[in-house]
Amino acid sequence: MTGKVYLVGAGPGDPGLITVKGMKVLQEAQVVVYDRLVDPAQLKFASKDAEMIFVGKARGRQQLTQPAINRLLVDKAAQGLNVVRLKGGDPFVFGRGGEEALELKNNGLSFEVVPGVTSAIAALAYAGIPITHRGISTTFTVVSGSEDPAKPESTIPWDVLAKNGGTLVVLMGWKSLETILSTLEANGLPPTTPAALVQWGTWSEQKTVTGNIKNILELGTAAGLTAPVITVIGDVINLREDLSWFDKRPLFGKRVLNTRSRSQASRLQTLLEQAGANPLELPTIEIGPLADHTELDATLEQLADYKWVIFASANAVESVFERLALQGKDARALAGTTIGAIGPATAQALANRGITADFVPNRSISEEILKELSDRDWNGVSVLLPAADIGRDELEKGLAAMGATVKRLAAYRNVPVAGISDLAKQAFIDGVDVVTFTSSSTVLNLVDMLDGDLKTLENSFIACIGPITAATARELGLRVDLEAIEHTVEGLVDALTNHFAAGEVSHA
Repeated sequence: MTGKVYLVGAGPGDPGLITVKGMKVLQEAQVVVYDRLVDPAQLKFASKDAEMIFVGKARGRQQLTQPAINRLLVDKAAQGLNVVRLKGGDPFVFGRGGEEALELKNNGLSFEVVPGVTSAIAALAYAGIPITHRGISTTFTVVSGSEDPAKPESTIPWDVLAKNGGTLVVLMGWKSLETILSTLEANGLPPTTPAALVQWGTWSEQKTVTGNIKNILELGTAAGLTAPVITVIGDVINLREDLSWFDKRPLFGKRVLNTRSRSQASRLQTLLEQAGANPLELPTIEIGPLADHTELDATLEQLADYKWVIFASANAVESVFERLALQGKDARALAGTTIGAIGPATAQALANRGITADFVPNRSISEEILKELSDRDWNGVSVLLPAADIGRDELEKGLAAMGATVKRLAAYRNVPVAGISDLAKQAFIDGVDVVTFTSSSTVLNLVDMLDGDLKTLENSFIACIGPITAATARELGLRVDLEAIEHTVEGLVDALTNHFAAGEVSHA
């Protein structure tokens, strides 16, 4: 039995630009052979059991030579393995995918090509430069700026391209750009012809510089550009001022630390990415099951004894319903009970279970919740508060003071994440523009990971999901720059985008 190799285009950088088919075969791969220009975020979609092999190449240095990569693919497929060769952009656009396919064919091995979005088009689109535009450019040419050095002379007809019109895109040409531009000008391309350089196209680090073929190299060098850079030449560049969008987003390029638990981080990650940020996932807490479910299970057996059940979080909802399911019960176990949800995310978790919360406070702060509930008669009312094993008990005390019989019930654990202290310290060495805190636990645990060194956080903008989290940060001696009005991850990202969109870059 022999395996099969899928030559998959990963797209130009943005992990969302891989095709549906590319994602499917990546998820099913037993071996993934990947390049330097593949975003590590894409690799997370591969099976945790898949063998991951890095074969990245850059000009002047490479992990494996091309013949060695070809042999690797042959060897893995010959072992009967399902192999994905994950290549930046498209496998057949200067990706040497044809060479790999021929090697597989010559060895009698099966392969399939899954095309990808080439950076020649995508990087321009993300820079607000359409590669063609009616009335401006109806043709485009894509050339390699990094020919085989063994060639005695160029096979690219620069003399023709200088007079051809349309849009010219040069890939892998940063090191040769001076020669390329001077050759085009010498062959008749006017020095005032618009030109642009796009570095790390579609990545959060994308940078675009515009000028003309006479000054673009000088402008790019002054801007600190280094490979990978795409060069674009043509009048379509004049549209960038009106069509740029990717680098106009309020959080564009900002490195934002996401300290939520890994099980909860994805929503915040997505919102930050949509706002243009480069989110760094560093979970400072983990949501775990209780070591002993005896009290939780016994209490759920007696749910009918409670007039009110107020869920403190979406995690509390999930934990309670998991234990109810083990008892052979579902949402009907809460029939006749008044249901409260602290915050819209908790209300949504209940809605996912078919329950519409009877009470959702305007603000998810115990003191504010108690004000909203104070007009009710709580004398003798039994209340159950499923929550984390640690946290504030103000709501419990406040309801008890109003006459209720309250039981605060641990439904799950908040656990500090072990073994990532070095990762936390390295993140700040590399640079963190914004730190987001979504609970008091995330504040406490991050400070602990940094060995209490608050100076590490001095150069970062600190944003908290609400006043309780902010108060914890201040108690520890941190400067809080932003506090979300709506105490949800959506509210936190909205507050950040509004702040930076307004150009408010100074610390509060």
